[in-house]
Amino acid sequence: MVDVAVPETLSANAEIGKMAFEVKCAACHGANAAGQDGVAPPLVHKIYEPSHHGDAAFLLAAKNGVRAHHWRFGNMPPVEGVTDGDVKMIVAYVRELQRANGIN
Repeated sequence: MVDVAVPETLSANAEIGKMAFEVKCAACHGANAAGQDGVAPPLVHKIYEPSHHGDAAFLLAAKNGVRAHHWRFGNMPPVEGVTDGDVKMIVAYVRELQRANGIN
């Protein structure tokens, strides 16, 4: 859905997060969190900047799911088998992608 510039290097935590993202999140949110038309929104988007959706929002969404409120993709179900530690690393990855795309 969006063009995502990928940083040349990622921190160790973001590398771990990238692997977890690819297993648990990419099927819906797309490669590099770019979103997929008709499936799920991009996470590399101003809506998900830290001042609007803090890191805890990602944890809550993964654990409990989330009702649709910014996009028309429908509700997000809880993510099966993802741990708090997984989400912490996934957030590190998403935040580094966001920063590489001017979202701070």
